[in-house]
Amino acid sequence: MKRVPLGPASLTKAEAERLRDDYLAAINQPATGIGGAVLFRDFAKIYERDVLSTWSMNTQKRSKSVLKVHLNPEFGDLMLREITVERAQNYFARLHRTPLSAESLDKIRDVMSAVLGAAVDFNRLVTNPMAKIRLKKRRLNKPKPFLRIGEFFALVDSLPEPYATMVYVAAFTGLRVSELAGLKWRCVGVASITVEERYSRGDWDEPKSDSSRATISVDEHVIERIHAMKSKEVVVRAGRALRHYRVVKSDGPEDLVFQSVKTGAPMSDNTILSRHIKPAGRKLGIGWVNWQVLRRSCATWLQQSGVDVKDAQGLLRHSRASTTQDIYQQMVPESQRRAVGRLSAYVQRSGAVQ
Repeated sequence: MKRVPLGPASLTKAEAERLRDDYLAAINQPATGIGGAVLFRDFAKIYERDVLSTWSMNTQKRSKSVLKVHLNPEFGDLMLREITVERAQNYFARLHRTPLSAESLDKIRDVMSAVLGAAVDFNRLVTNPMAKIRLKKRRLNKPKPFLRIGEFFALVDSLPEPYATMVYVAAFTGLRVSELAGLKWRCVGVASITVEERYSRGDWDEPKSDSSRATISVDEHVIERIHAMKSKEVVVRAGRALRHYRVVKSDGPEDLVFQSVKTGAPMSDNTILSRHIKPAGRKLGIGWVNWQVLRRSCATWLQQSGVDVKDAQGLLRHSRASTTQDIYQQMVPESQRRAVGRLSAYVQRSGAVQ
């Protein structure tokens, strides 16, 4: 047995283990076979073609951008087996000294890990070196904003349809904007809404996670407001003329609940935010409002109204909530019905549900 010094005795256990793994990886490189000799940029193309193409369009665009701007310039000319924990950790240590946000660093790490993870799956590497990469701990963030009850109703009152109802439903159900945009009439029940799919910027996809595919309890006033859109018209100025459009052009089972005012097509969340919600928010002094704030407001109101955390998880469909097994015959738990009732009562006491 031969003792090999890898560093000073002052190393922490984690640092020593990383040096040990790098040393052994260098010795055992032949075990990766000829596949480990492929260049990172060449394997990234295989990853884009065979793995990334199965993901949502937004994820594809962001990942391709990270590969083009960050990863290929740094690792593109290296063989896969040359990308060690030490080399990757050094790269991220350098990134910490740049103006990149913590979210950007997380995304770069996630894309790198996904590519090298695919290399392991394809037997190009034995292990994924990204599994041991550590990013600098974030500073404590400031409390994230949420809407007070008065701010919420002022915002709803200042918006035209169907955007006012979209905001109303988002705040009372916690639905993500992609789920609102993809909501169909057959998914709106008497006292519930079923999330089956989502739509975002031209891309139809399954819900974000298994727990997101669910039926949740919804109070009467929310369902009534949704159906009330069928009888409403919106007036749009076209030059000097005024054009009248039905808010809901068709309400068959497969038709969208929230439709483009002019064409009835799926709506763009960015367009709604930039043309309607943000301008209205700025006039009210809440220019920071966005779709995420609406979902966060729902979560905060549930907490403030005394709803049990497990019921709140079920309503918001967080990853640790139980998965809906049969979305068409889903029975909404009675505890959820009580939860949305308490939420509505809390909002009524604070600002009167409209």
